[in-house]
Amino acid sequence: MSAFKPLVFSGVQPTGNLHLGNYLGAIKKFVALQDTSDCIYCVVDLHSLTAQLVHEDLADQTRSITAAFLASGIDPKKHIVFNQSRVMQHAELAWIFNCVARIGWMNRMTQFKDKAGKDRENASLGLLAYPSLMAADILLYRATHVPVGEDQKQHLELTRDIAQKFNNDFSDRIASLGVGVEMQVGEETVHGYFPLTEPVIGGPAARIMSLRDGSKKMSKSDPSDLSRINLTDDADAISKKIRKAKTDPEALPSELDGLASRPEAENLVGIYAGLAEISKEAVLKEFAGQQFSVFKPALADLAVEKLAPIASEMRRISDDRAYVDAVLKDGGDRARVLAEATMKTVRDIIGLLQG
Repeated sequence: MSAFKPLVFSGVQPTGNLHLGNYLGAIKKFVALQDTSDCIYCVVDLHSLTAQLVHEDLADQTRSITAAFLASGIDPKKHIVFNQSRVMQHAELAWIFNCVARIGWMNRMTQFKDKAGKDRENASLGLLAYPSLMAADILLYRATHVPVGEDQKQHLELTRDIAQKFNNDFSDRIASLGVGVEMQVGEETVHGYFPLTEPVIGGPAARIMSLRDGSKKMSKSDPSDLSRINLTDDADAISKKIRKAKTDPEALPSELDGLASRPEAENLVGIYAGLAEISKEAVLKEFAGQQFSVFKPALADLAVEKLAPIASEMRRISDDRAYVDAVLKDGGDRARVLAEATMKTVRDIIGLLQG
C-alpha cells in the first residue's frame, strides 16, 4: 500500500436534506481530513437513481449537498468537489467492475436486502449493482482511504474484493505494462493496479440515531421532522428538537456501562461528544448524576453554537447558484483528467482497443 499515493475519496447522495448524522458521521470528517490528505469529495447523483428514478429537483438537491460541503469548511480550490455524473468514467469503470464482481457477492449485501425487501424480483438492477458503482467511484481515483459510516462498511469490503480480484486476474498483464505495485496476497505476490482501500471509521459519534427512537438511525426519510436535526435548521428549530428528544427519567451515569439499555440517553451523549470533539467518557464525567433537564439545555446550546453558523452559510451559498455551479464544473474538469488517466490504463490492462 505504501507505493500508492495516499488519497481520500468519499461521496454523499443528493436525496433529502442533510442532517446531524450526515454531518458528524461524514462531513465533519471530510473537513478534518483535508488538513492531512489530498481529498476528492463527490455528490453521487447517479447513485440517487437507485432509490428513485424520477426526481423533480435532482439538480437543486445536488447544489444543496455541495453548499453543505462548502459551508462546513471544505476548500474546493485545494481539493476536488464535483458531482459524479459530470465524469462518465465512473459509469465506464462500474461496467467493468460489474464483470469482475460475482452475483453471489451482490446478493450478500445487507443493504440490498433491506431496501429491496420481500419483493426482490421487482428491485432495479441498479439497486443490486450499487456497490459496484461505489467501488468504481473510489477506485477510479485509486483512493487509499474512504471515510464511511458503519452502514457502508460492507460495501467498502466489497470494493476491496473487487480490487483484489481485478489485481489477481490481470496480475501478469499489469506487470508486463509496468503499471502495477507488488502486493502480498496471502503467500502470493501479485502485481496490483488498484489499492485495497481502507475505511476511515470512528470518533465518538460515528452513528447518530433518531431523536424520537434511539434504536433507529437518524434518517432523511423519517416522516417525523422531529427525529432529526437538519443542517438547514435555524437556532430555534435546533433547540426545540433537542428539548423534545426522547429520553428516560434516570440521571446520567458516571460510566459508559450505565448507558447500556438506554439507547436515547446514549445517543444524546454521543451527539454531545461529537459536537464537542471529546469522548463519551468525558461527557459523562462532566454531567454525571445530572438530569436531562440540565443536560438537554447544555446540548442545545452546544448544537446551536456548532450548527447554526453552518446553516446560515449554507443558505448564503445556496442563494449564489452560479458560484455553486462553477465549483462543480471546475471540480468535474479536474476529476475528469484523473479519471481518464486511470481508465486509459485500465483499458490497456483489459486489452480494449483504443487510440
